[in-house]
Amino acid sequence: MERTISGMMGKGSVNHNTRAFTAKNVDKERSRDNVEFCHSDIKEVYHNLFDDALERYNAKQKRSDRKIDDYYEKIRRGKQEKLFYEVIFQIGNKDDMNVQSNEGQLAKEILCEFMEQFQKRNPNLYVFSSHLHMDEQTPHIHIDFVPFIRNSKRGLDTRVSLKGALSEQGFKGGTRGMTEWNEWIEVEKQELSKVMGRHGVQWKQLGTHNKHLSVLDFEKQERQKEVAELEQTIFGSKEELSDILHQQIAAGQETEQIRKEGEAIRQEVSELTATNHLLKEQTETLTGDKEKLLSENEKLEKQQKKLQQELNKMVQSKEVMERNIHAYDEDVKWQLAEPGALMSAKAYRDKKALPIVEKLKEVVKNLTIKCVQLAEQSKKLTVKVDGQQKQISRLTDKVMEQSDTIDRLQEKASDFGRLERHFGREQVQSIVERSKVLEQAEKANKRPKRAFEMSR
Repeated sequence: MERTISGMMGKGSVNHNTRAFTAKNVDKERSRDNVEFCHSDIKEVYHNLFDDALERYNAKQKRSDRKIDDYYEKIRRGKQEKLFYEVIFQIGNKDDMNVQSNEGQLAKEILCEFMEQFQKRNPNLYVFSSHLHMDEQTPHIHIDFVPFIRNSKRGLDTRVSLKGALSEQGFKGGTRGMTEWNEWIEVEKQELSKVMGRHGVQWKQLGTHNKHLSVLDFEKQERQKEVAELEQTIFGSKEELSDILHQQIAAGQETEQIRKEGEAIRQEVSELTATNHLLKEQTETLTGDKEKLLSENEKLEKQQKKLQQELNKMVQSKEVMERNIHAYDEDVKWQLAEPGALMSAKAYRDKKALPIVEKLKEVVKNLTIKCVQLAEQSKKLTVKVDGQQKQISRLTDKVMEQSDTIDRLQEKASDFGRLERHFGREQVQSIVERSKVLEQAEKANKRPKRAFEMSR
């Protein structure tokens, strides 16, 4: 059995290889028969291969503009090298190695065995994605790899280079028709032919004038179909995207309107909440003041009663004095006796009149002092009573004023309750909590930073 071998450079469509995108020529029912040898994120591959070299390269640069931030992005945007390369190998064609035939299954076994030693044969080609397709007409294998060299004298000491990688593996090229790539492909075909030989299949090498459509041309046609389908898909996606954008704009406008309404409600609730908190604090303060004033008023009333009792005592003392004075008129001991028959005027004066006069003087003096004291005490008590009366009046007015204020505060609290009943307690509480968070954030932003925070 003789079969041709095709080895060509692919376009490197990883989405096609992994079937993230399914072309029209792909039979989805047979995609389960495909084989995935490996599939890694190419960015991670670049990190693993080149990060150490990139760090060494940047450490040597004295000018910051010559440093490389991301080697993957540098290669992607550059024109000298591609991020990765792809090679496709196929045995036979759709007529003699069709996937639905026994020969197609044989081709699958040969390609799997060929792939087993591919990485070992090519140490400078880092294979990160490789897939065998059995859902098209002829089995074939896609191998995606990053070519790299070590100990480079320019740029990174480990860097991307297809020509350098193949050169380090012994392929020198030298002519336009026999480049490093062509030499390498021929050697890989020889390796594939050895595997074919172990399975009883000989390599049929075609001449330059082949009447049949080559695998490369077939792949080109299939890729053109895929590109056309992709363009149609992209066109439809653009229209769908346009519709989505219009819907997003409308939704954004509606969301903005709802946000504004919510902001107005939030502001109103925030103001009412702040007012309610303030009113509660004022109510508590005024209630405490009211209790204090009532207590002071009660004390003043007790003092007033005490003063009144003292005044009553003074009146009683005055009445007692008046009764005592009347007693002087009637008591015998205060009466001036009649002079005796043989008593002289001088003796009468010295023995009878003067002693009584002295007693009267002493009594008058004591009564005068007592009256002055009582008069002064009465005056002070009267002034004190008048002052307490005025203070009681002021406290009474203040209590009435605070009662009115408490009534107004209770009315404000009722308004807040109405707001909760209208919007719902949970919604109002949610808005209140968000308002608190925003207020705390604003306070935190306005609060001056400490020295150690600013020095960070």
